[in-house]
Amino acid sequence: MATPSYDPDKGDPRARLLELAEARGASLSSLSEFIGRNTSYLQQFIRKGSPKKLEEGDRRKLAEFFGVPEGELGAESGGVEEKSYTRPSNLRDDDFIAVPRLPVMVSAGPGQFAAGETPFDNFGFSGRWLRDNGLDPKMLSAVSVEGDSMEPLLRAGDEVLVDRTPRPLRDGVYVVRLGDTLMIKRVAQPGAGRLTLLSQNLTYPPVEVALDEVEVIGRVVWKSGRI
Repeated sequence: MATPSYDPDKGDPRARLLELAEARGASLSSLSEFIGRNTSYLQQFIRKGSPKKLEEGDRRKLAEFFGVPEGELGAESGGVEEKSYTRPSNLRDDDFIAVPRLPVMVSAGPGQFAAGETPFDNFGFSGRWLRDNGLDPKMLSAVSVEGDSMEPLLRAGDEVLVDRTPRPLRDGVYVVRLGDTLMIKRVAQPGAGRLTLLSQNLTYPPVEVALDEVEVIGRVVWKSGRI
């Protein structure tokens, strides 16, 4: 049975969360991982009503991610000042950090992703949000997606935030270079010294490569796109 659309008069946080996730193209499992929960956590919250409400820290992270007031995700308004995610007038300039947007396209063709690439613009991110998620602004860049190989998770024209911090490789979505081609793929490790590059669009077959054949540029940690 489908979950009904969000009605602000009824204030159904489960329906609103599902609506926001679908509009952003973000899976409930990836959002659960984003807030540090097991991958079925938000699925159970929406479909089974367990837990009955989101914990404050989880709700705050999700509200900041989607750019909505916490009240839409179940925050109680009685006696509590509802948080707004428009920039407060007393917020210091250094609380918002400019992350460079690079003139680079990834996914379906040759491209470049070098430290010397000249940004054409910036995204402004909350410094607190970056710190809460363990992200170093100096290691972040935003690039554009092209092609349909990662639909419906990522669509042509979406922009993604790439974390180039050296970390142990784990399953997730990465920007990688294979030969002369720069692409964005879900990466899995089927065995020692091997990587599997997976497209979200199942019409594209998996590609298995030796670890030394591919350069892992960075992990995708956020996306922005049109509804």
